[in-house]
Amino acid sequence: MAKSKSRIIPFILTIIIIGLIGAGAYLLYKDTTAPIIAIGPDKGFITYKTPINVTMSDAQSGIKAVKIVLTQGKKKIVLAEKTLPKGTIDYSQEILIKKKQIKQGHFEIAAWAVDSSYAGFGSGNAIIARGNYTLDTVAPKITVQSSTHNLTQGGCGLALYTVDADPEKTGVMVGEDFFPGYKQPNGEYAALFAMPFYVDSKNFSPTIIAQDTAKNTKTATFWFHANSKKYRHDDINISDRFLNSKMPQFETEFPDTTDPVELFLKVNRELRKKNRAELRKIGLDTAPTFLFEGKFRRLPNAASRAGFGDQRTYKHNGKKIDNQTHLGIDLASTRHAPIPAANKGRVVVAEQDFGIYGNAVIIDHGLGLQSLYSHLSQIDVEVGATVERGQVIGKTGSTGMAGGDHLHYGILCSGIPVNPFEWWDGTWIKNNITSKLPTD
Repeated sequence: MAKSKSRIIPFILTIIIIGLIGAGAYLLYKDTTAPIIAIGPDKGFITYKTPINVTMSDAQSGIKAVKIVLTQGKKKIVLAEKTLPKGTIDYSQEILIKKKQIKQGHFEIAAWAVDSSYAGFGSGNAIIARGNYTLDTVAPKITVQSSTHNLTQGGCGLALYTVDADPEKTGVMVGEDFFPGYKQPNGEYAALFAMPFYVDSKNFSPTIIAQDTAKNTKTATFWFHANSKKYRHDDINISDRFLNSKMPQFETEFPDTTDPVELFLKVNRELRKKNRAELRKIGLDTAPTFLFEGKFRRLPNAASRAGFGDQRTYKHNGKKIDNQTHLGIDLASTRHAPIPAANKGRVVVAEQDFGIYGNAVIIDHGLGLQSLYSHLSQIDVEVGATVERGQVIGKTGSTGMAGGDHLHYGILCSGIPVNPFEWWDGTWIKNNITSKLPTD
């Protein structure tokens, strides 16, 4: 009996020891995952207004302690150092650099967190994350170089200026419209901008802006003289014959609309708006310097059928149904007349069925200046091709929303339509555009 007891006791002790070891191992290895830390942004340029957000989480054991340190050179600043209540799953801290806290230039944010687990023999799982930044609170300096800026509503102007550091974004703001500036070979920036047709002289106030990578923004005003312009009014009668011949091509665009008048209104309003938004994007596909030479060429032997800025009232069966602004010049010649490129440039659009414009070509002439040729019956160029002034790019037609064979010719300034008449005038181009540019 004694021998039996002497065998049982060591066995029980062995089981207990194994159990304790197992329990200890379980506690030690139950949670071997460190907390999660996210720093946003984790790099880049920072100003006093740029928040750096540090978030930490540990859903398994909870966060026990955190520490956030800013380091610049030999200088270290503890931004946060806390022991957190038991069971804390999430912790966040927003950091804003204070004035005189550090100098302009590079610095680092290091965020450390440890959880409440028994990992590491009770010390917990720890993690550290770092973010690297540059403090930059000095806005770029703008110096205006061009002195004369004479504009007419619906027309263009050219501003030249310098910026003391390469900006991330620069150009001319006109209300909510932005016209990019492009760096020239001599280091100056040139911004071709418009006095849009929808802005009169009382509300026209262009400013040059320059924004650096840290989003520090500087603005500069410049002298200008602006004239308002009155546009003529024109009534356009929409016949059933026109609706029946033209609207079927737009049915796939608006498949739920079957009534021809309703379909016309959707095309004239919604598709027109969509196409003009596309022109704004296309306006960014441009050369940083001018490509054109001399005045722009007009379609030969063509009569003007509609002008830029015409205020159109559309009527059906004598009833007013819509109002729109015509933003080009309609030129009518012989049927399927050859169309010469107005000036030297690069083809950025050569597209069939370009919305209301039908078959269309757009040529880039640099700095956001582009010429638009629409309603074509034939396109003879491809995207990417360089064309010379007078080179045939296609033939006139009646595609899109055209009621008859003609060329809708437009000039675009960063995608905003402007008056082509200015660019047909060599004297205007010299006085307002090319004379401002430096000569080699």
